[in-house]
Amino acid sequence: MNNNIYQYIRAGILGCAVGGMLISCSLDQKPISDATELTEGVLTDTVAAVLKDKQAALDQRKNLYELLRNRQEHWSLDMLLIAEAHSDNAYAGTTGAEVVPYETNSIDASNSVLSRDWTRYLADVAQANVLINGLDELRAKNLVSDAECRQWQAEGKIFRALIMFDMARLWGSFPVITDIAKTITNDNVEEVYPTYYPPKKTTEECYQQVIKDLEEALPDAPEFSNTDRTLLTKAVAQAMLAKVYAERPVQDYSKVIEYAEKVKATAGLTLEPEYATLFGYDADKKDCVKRNTSEGILEVHYSTGNGNWETWMYGRQLDDYEYYFTWAKWITPSRDLIRDFTEEGDEIRFNESVVYYECTWNNYYPASHYPFMYKCRSSYQNRYKLRLADILLMEAEAYAHQGNAQQAAALVNQIRQRVNLKDIDVSGDMVEKVLHERRLELAFEGQRWFDLCRNGKVEQYMNAVYAKDAGRLAQKRTFDENSYLLPLPQTALDENINLEQNPGY
Repeated sequence: MNNNIYQYIRAGILGCAVGGMLISCSLDQKPISDATELTEGVLTDTVAAVLKDKQAALDQRKNLYELLRNRQEHWSLDMLLIAEAHSDNAYAGTTGAEVVPYETNSIDASNSVLSRDWTRYLADVAQANVLINGLDELRAKNLVSDAECRQWQAEGKIFRALIMFDMARLWGSFPVITDIAKTITNDNVEEVYPTYYPPKKTTEECYQQVIKDLEEALPDAPEFSNTDRTLLTKAVAQAMLAKVYAERPVQDYSKVIEYAEKVKATAGLTLEPEYATLFGYDADKKDCVKRNTSEGILEVHYSTGNGNWETWMYGRQLDDYEYYFTWAKWITPSRDLIRDFTEEGDEIRFNESVVYYECTWNNYYPASHYPFMYKCRSSYQNRYKLRLADILLMEAEAYAHQGNAQQAAALVNQIRQRVNLKDIDVSGDMVEKVLHERRLELAFEGQRWFDLCRNGKVEQYMNAVYAKDAGRLAQKRTFDENSYLLPLPQTALDENINLEQNPGY
């Protein structure tokens, strides 16, 4: 084995156990990044890391919730780049070599964004595995109760499912790692190496693992809370199952509808009366208008002193108006999307999605009137991992594919009524109508690319958009059947001889 890989395993992966944190129930504390004996436990020749005691389990659970908020670079920023700028919703925005290929369809395995995302997603899986597996040993020693073990494992499995779902959508398949590997030594290195660097599973196997985690989590996950929408609850698992069953490898529209109906039945979960409440900023309080919104299923919250740094990557940061507003921002709204809003007469959602400022660059528009994405506008903005409108439209999409235009239209019209748009009728291509509504409702929330992939419409939309959107950079490669998945990063292929590159790269 290459000695560099051996050293990486020793120093890197075995140090992947969670940083120590406070036991407080508040999630406002920043995690400590370095592993400690408290959370890492004792390394043995049997396992890589075990939870030392109940305190370690509490800290580990806390860390997973912190990761939901602090893993912004790959789980939010990069996902928005892929879902928006790699689709017809946005341009790359800036001129960086790691960003432009998402707009021009020239992504290859050397892309640094892909490399960091792959590594960090797998690191997040490892964090979940420490909690899920470590709790069994604590329960066997009577250090945690059965109820505590089952709930915390359920939260860990929902967290792991969230990560693996994104990996499946991005790369199709990946190494499914659910255990904690043995400590690697000179004597067992050949035996243990495949545990650290296993081959990819099939795409269907990856999705089935996500489904397994979510279904196993359902009985013991926390109940939905109307005062804390940041928790990994039963409603989160149900909403995720509705989304997972819409994906082509495991597509089952009856299951999408079943789980969407369960989400809708959740007490206290309903659409916010005003769309602007979801993303609004209160300039007097220097805070978001509302946390724990009535339609938030899984929200990420940022508070004073612990704000969201990524806001200035997209435009002006309203709580600090000039902060880093000196260079071209990521994810510039496309003319095609703006035209869609305009032709629909959708002023309410447009004004919450796009804002114009004067700036000092003119990459895509005149500097005097330059559009920016507007759904992440302050350091204290809610970030929605899941919200009810998304699930209602997923259900509408399932009904449309089943040929039930009446039910699909009723759900779409429920969304449209909130923003004062007229109802759609049941004639024509209902799947297209649902996708159109998802585009306007969920713009800049990381959905568009995956909507096109899920419905097999990448070639139809993306090869045509260059002709009708003169503002896009020139297309470098035609979209085809291999474009639905991204390439595995070359760094991962170099480290793991068991991986194979996706077709077309």
